[in-house]
Amino acid sequence: MEHIGRILIITGIILVVAGIVIYFAGDKLNWLGHLPGDINIRKDNVRIFIPVTTMIIISIVGSVILYFIRKLF
Repeated sequence: MEHIGRILIITGIILVVAGIVIYFAGDKLNWLGHLPGDINIRKDNVRIFIPVTTMIIISIVGSVILYFIRKLF
């Protein structure tokens, strides 16, 4: 049970840090979601947005962060 508690605390810290970054630097991150490779389809009554490139970048950054967290513990 202690292991699950530690994971929840670390996850909470990561979410708080991400929230602070988005709150204070949100206007500087407006390029996120508008990268080349993100699919945006607009028809008359339908809008489809598939952020392929953005999700790949977020996945890579998340993997690097988790790698360093695992190395610390």
